Amino acid sequence: MSTYPPTLAALAPKAINWSIALSILLILAGLFAILVPPFSGLAVTLIFAWAMIISGITHFVFAFKTHTTGGVLWELLVGAIYLFTGVYLLLHPLDALIVLTLILAVYLVFEGIVEIIQSFQLRPRHGASWLLFDGVITLILAIMIWRSWPASTVWVIGTLVGISMMFSGFSRLMLSLAAKRVLKQSL
Repeated sequence: MSTYPPTLAALAPKAINWSIALSILLILAGLFAILVPPFSGLAVTLIFAWAMIISGITHFVFAFKTHTTGGVLWELLVGAIYLFTGVYLLLHPLDALIVLTLILAVYLVFEGIVEIIQSFQLRPRHGASWLLFDGVITLILAIMIWRSWPASTVWVIGTLVGISMMFSGFSRLMLSLAAKRVLKQSL
């Protein structure tokens, strides 16, 4: 039995297969979010709230690992803000959904820009046009969210997050399949 770590050639097919499987799961999750937008919008809000609470608790734990007075006070303050915000979001999910909708629009603008830049960096490679396509769709979704905010917040965030997830999953699937073809050609 060999104790040597596996080579890149041995790991690449497994990584590509995992990437394909995760892409398909992302597409299915996006489809579910589109079919039940109020539920998915509230789910996004609640997941964000719990992430804030966990971050707050983490800051509190880290505060006691810090050995400077300023560091402890800073970590306690940041932890309290995260914890308060997370609990507030849990107690007021519809209000939080309105705010998160606007935050999502801003996030999608940055995500779209980054994906477009990455597509130009990957340009000579197969599948780079799918990343460009994903970036353009993401920017369009950001504009759609911003223009309908806050009137249709309850259904928009779930629907648009679902569409974004589907397109991201589809573009990642196309990139993974392109990588699989290149890997087969090199063997």
